[in-house]
Amino acid sequence: MIYQGNAITVQRGDGDIATLTFDLQDESVNKLSSAVVTELEEAVKALQAESGLKGLVLASAKEAFIVGADITEFQGMFGKGGDFLESMLMRVHGIFNAIEDLPFPTVTAINGLALGGGCEVLLTTDFRVMSEAAQIGLPETKLGILPGWGGCVRLPRLIGADNAIEWIAGGTQNKADAALKMGAVDAVVPGEQLEAAARDILARANAGELDYLARREEKKQPLKLNPIEQMMAFETAKGYVAGKAGPHYPAPVEAIKVIQKGAGEERARAQAIEAKAFAKLAMTEVAFNLVGLFMNDQVVKKKGGQYEKQARPVKQTAVLGAGIMGGGIAYQSASKGTPILMKDIKEEAIQLGLKEARKLFTKQVERKKLTPEQMAEKLANIRPTLTYGDFGNVDLVVEAVVENPKVKGAVLSEVEGLVGEETILASNTSTISITRLAQNLTRPENFCGMHFFNPVHRMPLVEVIRGEKTSDAAVAATVAYARAMGKTPIVVNDCPGFLVNRVLFPYFGGFSQLMAQGADFQRVDKVMEKFGWPMGPAYLLDVVGMDTAVHAGEVMAEGFPERMGSLGGNGEKSAIQAMFENDRLGQKNDRGFYAYEEDRKGKPKKVRDEAAIALVKGVARENREFSDEEIISRMMVPLCLEAVRCLEDDIVASPAEADMALIYGIGFPPFRGGALRYIDAMGVEAFVKLADDLAEELGALYAPTEKLREMAAAGETFYAAPAQS
Repeated sequence: MIYQGNAITVQRGDGDIATLTFDLQDESVNKLSSAVVTELEEAVKALQAESGLKGLVLASAKEAFIVGADITEFQGMFGKGGDFLESMLMRVHGIFNAIEDLPFPTVTAINGLALGGGCEVLLTTDFRVMSEAAQIGLPETKLGILPGWGGCVRLPRLIGADNAIEWIAGGTQNKADAALKMGAVDAVVPGEQLEAAARDILARANAGELDYLARREEKKQPLKLNPIEQMMAFETAKGYVAGKAGPHYPAPVEAIKVIQKGAGEERARAQAIEAKAFAKLAMTEVAFNLVGLFMNDQVVKKKGGQYEKQARPVKQTAVLGAGIMGGGIAYQSASKGTPILMKDIKEEAIQLGLKEARKLFTKQVERKKLTPEQMAEKLANIRPTLTYGDFGNVDLVVEAVVENPKVKGAVLSEVEGLVGEETILASNTSTISITRLAQNLTRPENFCGMHFFNPVHRMPLVEVIRGEKTSDAAVAATVAYARAMGKTPIVVNDCPGFLVNRVLFPYFGGFSQLMAQGADFQRVDKVMEKFGWPMGPAYLLDVVGMDTAVHAGEVMAEGFPERMGSLGGNGEKSAIQAMFENDRLGQKNDRGFYAYEEDRKGKPKKVRDEAAIALVKGVARENREFSDEEIISRMMVPLCLEAVRCLEDDIVASPAEADMALIYGIGFPPFRGGALRYIDAMGVEAFVKLADDLAEELGALYAPTEKLREMAAAGETFYAAPAQS
């Protein structure tokens, strides 16, 4: 044994070949925490001191190779400032360079996922062999940073600047065949042949058949690009990537600049450029929020996994109500391998649902994600029916009929009598109380909400709603089914609008107040899109549908009359109601706040509509001008306050789940981290003052809660300050 640590062992084997094995104890995956990096430093020193070695294999004893750096340490490290980060990065560069400079050939045996820092480790060796099932990549730009342990330096020299830009700016995970084609790895073999292939490469290198020193030298030298090639590779890429990433996500373009600046430099100088740029990005709020988002996502996934462990298997499901929503649910279930019955009372609705599913599968074939044979196989997982004949064998039924409590109640009561005693019933309702819908059921413990967002195949969130009598078993089975469908389930308690719609409608309330005071809805849309929303509130209302918005507004007004009474039409008429009364339903009938035409791809394209502008002016009681900052605060404060209330009312269990639900459910700008992190970023005290100032004029929708005032006075935040690493 050359070295023994908690995560790394180095053993000398046959033929004087050493194997450095990553196997982090008490963890399911290998991560490069600061403690593991220290062990790697010690292991490399031990290798340098060992005489007579003829090669090194880097390997993993776990299913994945190395999933990356330990992201839980990031915020603490980022908080120590740029100088600390640069010196930390340069220390790691020193360790990685020492691997690269060992006096014998080196090879990495990539058995599974090798991402981020894990990918940067394998770039240090002279050769790489990869299991057919493995994937490699540098996803750092998705966290608002860039590869800081040599990825921006070594990868371009290995696979060329163009390919490296694509991998790094896109943050992609790349399969073995793509990695081989690019030249990132030297061989791809079945997993069981990995060790033998690695040893074979070392034997060939020692025999002089493979020139490992020339390989090594190429990674240390400047990129071989003339000025025209440099301009083509970098300037074009910067323009394209900037357009794709948008102004709020600087990391992808910054990564290209780092590759460009380092292109003409040797290893040490190029690494210093990379370290400086990493430190600069790591100090930004965007990086802080995106790292926080990653950790929140881990919290949500972990909770989902805990529910899944307790769940009874869901092998056969059904959806009641075909049409677009039912077809979308059926498609999602079938595409992920859970057979589903699609039931409706009308043949035309069944055909509409099948058409929707077929259309979505066809798109997958067009994108070469599925073969026609695979499409046919998956489509066969959907069985259309006009009767309840096969419902006795169903484990879970999703009710997706019209959003009307009487209709839903009748359908649920009917199906309950035709399914097994342990079958779970789940209502895809967006606003109606689950406790209320359970009143006519004989087994309310087997009933919960399962709220999908439209379009089902695109939106990652599913709200699983627990009613007063819903059992843990029902929640667990529904969470497990949502995860099997490839969705992110978040469990919430019952109230009008549940979590996401309850938080969204005060945002629409803020919009209505702006309209009443004469704001231009087109300008409000532009301001909120610039703020980071995928679409402004008027455009979003057109997509949701004015009829849906009015109905949901009435439910919210009934549930929270003090704050949201005006959403249901109490008092003056809102711009939303004016649209609805004039049969301007939005994209449903091609006219709402905007008119809609088909673009070249057949998708609705919004255009200015003078009739809509006149309608909105007709409900305005005054004609005020608002600054961008005023528009943002008028829109964001009521939304954030309702998220606070949902947390205080125990509708949602944690800030992490609340923020992830808003990001996944309504497109809250990810780089801002979520509503509660947005309050933290502003400062709770500053947010309370802003809300109080607005509440004086605008009323209860803007009034902070007493608990929030207490948090402000005590200097508390929703998220604990990151531990200093």
